[in-house]
Amino acid sequence: MSSVSTQGESNRHSGSSDLSSSQERAQTPSWEPRNLCVALESASRRAALQERQIKDLEAKLALDLSNSRAIENLLQDVVTSIHHTSERARFASRNTVPDIETHLDQDLVVLAELEEQLPEVGSQIRDIRKVYDRGRDKARDLMASLEWLNTPVSQRLRTIIFTSNAPVSKKWKVAVRTVFALIFCACMWIAWITLRGAVRAHRQRLVWGERLMS
Repeated sequence: MSSVSTQGESNRHSGSSDLSSSQERAQTPSWEPRNLCVALESASRRAALQERQIKDLEAKLALDLSNSRAIENLLQDVVTSIHHTSERARFASRNTVPDIETHLDQDLVVLAELEEQLPEVGSQIRDIRKVYDRGRDKARDLMASLEWLNTPVSQRLRTIIFTSNAPVSKKWKVAVRTVFALIFCACMWIAWITLRGAVRAHRQRLVWGERLMS
């Protein structure tokens, strides 16, 4: 009885193992050629997309690298210029600034001396201006005298008698005008006598020709 039971159990175990193996074969996917092509195409698409993304990333990295290099070069130039500027500033503070201070002190001394001499210089300038004005007036008078001497005598007499712009002294003006007045009075007196004689002769009906002939 025990041997029969053991054989039955063994048969049950073998049957269950055959069933499980058949189920595993049923669950295992069967790879057909069509499914394999689809899987390969999708894998190639993903690989191409990833390759494109990798290339874009490489391009961005290259651009960022070039920008970083440019920024680094610019920063180096700025640092170099700052270094040169600081060196020039130190050199100027050591050498140029003392020279400038020395020159400023000397200029202040010169300005103080000029300030002391300024009143004297101002008086000299005023004297020079007065001399210049006198010389200009004399030159103007000389030019007027030359023009007066080049003027004809008749025009000079008319200017002296009838105007006050003649460049002569008052004594000359008085003398010339007095002589002109005397001459004018004498001419008027002679003209009056002549006119009076003519009127008298006309009244007496005398002819000038016969009177002269006689």
